[in-house]
Amino acid sequence: MLRSAIRLVGGTAALATGGWVLRALQGAPSALGAGADAIAKVADGSPNYHDGVFHNLEPASMISLTRQDQWRLLHDMFDGANKGPDGPIPVMVPDAGIAAAELAVTWYGHSSAVIEVDGYRILADPVWSQRCSPSRSVGPQRLHPVPAPLAALPAIDAVIISHDHYDHLDIDTIKSLVHSQNSKFYVPLGIGAHLREWRVPEDRIVELDWNQAGQLGELRIVCTPARHFSGRFLTRNTTLWSSWAIIGPRHRAFFGGDTGYTTSFADIGDDHGPFDLTLMPVGAYHPGWPDIHMNPEEAVRAHRDVTDAGKGLFVPIHWATFRLAPHPWAEPIERMLAAATASAVPAAVPRPGQRVESAPTDPQNDPWWRL
Repeated sequence: MLRSAIRLVGGTAALATGGWVLRALQGAPSALGAGADAIAKVADGSPNYHDGVFHNLEPASMISLTRQDQWRLLHDMFDGANKGPDGPIPVMVPDAGIAAAELAVTWYGHSSAVIEVDGYRILADPVWSQRCSPSRSVGPQRLHPVPAPLAALPAIDAVIISHDHYDHLDIDTIKSLVHSQNSKFYVPLGIGAHLREWRVPEDRIVELDWNQAGQLGELRIVCTPARHFSGRFLTRNTTLWSSWAIIGPRHRAFFGGDTGYTTSFADIGDDHGPFDLTLMPVGAYHPGWPDIHMNPEEAVRAHRDVTDAGKGLFVPIHWATFRLAPHPWAEPIERMLAAATASAVPAAVPRPGQRVESAPTDPQNDPWWRL
């Protein structure tokens, strides 16, 4: 039971088994993506893939909870008091007419963001649907509206995907982007099979293993390790999960995606940094899955690992939009800011839709999350 709950809550991907799930999935089989055979054709041969699945560089374990703890977790998730913010989340409408900057980020909620590096725009983990689920009637629902429709996005040079969980890879968003943008999709091994299943043209898919890179004009886009897992229904880890390094001629940005803390961050910083901007996941943590989601203090530590002693701007992601763990809604930001202050890390907390430019040494955050 707990394992099923963790697949739903911690990964928001592999829904718990049962007749109600099968009914909820009726009419949406394509959202599940490609089958294992199609994925294995690309995955086979990777040093990170054996016994039919991908493996973390550091094993990701889950602690053992008593039956009473299991029931408490399920109660807190589905019947608890912390169902979201006390009032409407303030959303800003981005200005699509602004020229791409040397270094900037517009956060659209959860892990979706447009990252600007040396005049290029990279769209990360775009999810525009109302639920992060294969079903339009079951699964975590948005706590705030999308700041702008996909059609209102500026021209995107590349789309990066961290892994195939539903809160990071959304079929409807991908299909819309294929028609509204001309960008290529940079994805970890195996996820290309999902995109092909959804009729993304082959010449727009760049599929990479950890530490492999693609070139986009003057940008180098590197698929870097993460400590997580993958899966869109009952099987796990048939596709790879990753973070991303975006390396321009003058600036560097790091997108953490969805990950637990890992010693790989220090290696990534040594190999591809130091980074001027990081987007690190700070929410959906829980003692039941300590190795696959960072808590806020670990996120600040990860930022310091990939930057020059904490210099560069920290922007938190993976919070606010979907309720994926029983911690209080705003707790990740309060804890993150306390840790950032203690470590002299400059952190900016944009509202959904807000654009943050450059890397101020002491960002002044309007505490908009204290609703």
